[in-house]
Amino acid sequence: MTLAENIALPIEENTRLAPKAVRELVSYKLALVGLTGYEDYYPAQISGGMNKRAGIARAMALDPDILFLDEPGAGLDPLSSRRLDDLILRLRDSLGSTVVIVTHELASIFAIANNCIFLDIATRTQGATGNPTELRDHSENPAVRLFLRRGEESNITS
Repeated sequence: MTLAENIALPIEENTRLAPKAVRELVSYKLALVGLTGYEDYYPAQISGGMNKRAGIARAMALDPDILFLDEPGAGLDPLSSRRLDDLILRLRDSLGSTVVIVTHELASIFAIANNCIFLDIATRTQGATGNPTELRDHSENPAVRLFLRRGEESNITS
């Protein structure tokens, strides 16, 4: 399926919009993620970063209040990942959506998140929750501090 067909699918299945309105909505969603003019491209014809943005456009197809993204920057080079983080922030702010992201990328955590939940795989519990900078500097959980400092403990204590 083309990018337009991918984004149109949930719209067509969940609304009664006329085909022209669906096309206009698809074009709008692609414009929001910087892919104007790529409606007829197939995913294999565009870059990894463009594919990520197209996925976000599809996730936004039905205007959800909460947008879930799983490792959005995975497989991207650092510059493309940064641009994707910036796009996520712009979309969050302009659309008023809540964005929930699952990621291990520290740069993205600090760039995007204002609240984090850290899951402890060893205990299968919530290790900590809060602002990532505060958690990095003051978390009572040493595993959280270590993760947010990329394995480097410092003299900052909780």
